[in-house]
Amino acid sequence: MKTVKISLNSIDKVKSFVNEITKFDIDFDLVSGRYVIDAKSIMGIFSLDLSKPIDLNIHAEGDSSEILDVLKPYLV
Repeated sequence: MKTVKISLNSIDKVKSFVNEITKFDIDFDLVSGRYVIDAKSIMGIFSLDLSKPIDLNIHAEGDSSEILDVLKPYLV
């Protein structure tokens, strides 16, 4: 598992983020304080405080460089 900090501070960013990560057949979790939600759930993302960076847990085996390339626009 790899953890990165991301920022989803606009509706357009949330929509494009979900569209990008749903292309991968692995699990992603967003962690904000004590809340952990499925990162592929738009409704779940909007239940979080998006004014601050959020931790993204990537549950991938092996090399995750392709995923990190896709996530570059969101990384903090």
